[in-house]
Amino acid sequence: MVSSNITAVSHGVSEQQRWQKHGHSGGVLWFTGLSGSGKSTLAMALEVELFARGYETFVLDGDNLRHGLNANLGFSDEDRSENIRRVGEVAALFAKSGVVVLTAFISPFISDRNRARDIIGDAFHEIHLDPGLAACEARDPKGLYKKARAGEIPDFTGISSPYEAPESPELRIDTQQQSVEQSIEQLSVYVDRIFRLA
Repeated sequence: MVSSNITAVSHGVSEQQRWQKHGHSGGVLWFTGLSGSGKSTLAMALEVELFARGYETFVLDGDNLRHGLNANLGFSDEDRSENIRRVGEVAALFAKSGVVVLTAFISPFISDRNRARDIIGDAFHEIHLDPGLAACEARDPKGLYKKARAGEIPDFTGISSPYEAPESPELRIDTQQQSVEQSIEQLSVYVDRIFRLA
């Protein structure tokens, strides 16, 4: 609940002024998908590509934020929801400052992603990475699926906790069939079309 003693303070620099300075609008590419689907890999590679193209850009990664801002949260459904709510608020602030934000979070529940969309508004772009569970489990870069199958990780998304796939994402990427380079090209074209000012 927000206190009635808090008053929003207006900025002296408008979003449009920031966009004009950067040459592009701000926004959020919200990468969602199972563990091992390529979220962090693509977000980090896209950050490098966009930065080289002159974009103001920054990655908000799930593991990184859980070491700081969200260090007090666990992996219950309630904590996962709060994790995504906080990320949505932070991403919205970055986007308003004119940054193209790349988020890399499993964010397994449609309701949580919809809440992030509500927080961020029209600047929210849902990107579903979907190589399929079998491919993610075969990759298992952190060894998490193996631990989950052994019962060492409770409530693991895709194994003992559900993943609710997006119904109508702005972009869907098959990270099983496409290489990282092909996916980055697809994403770069999308970013240029949506965010670059004429």
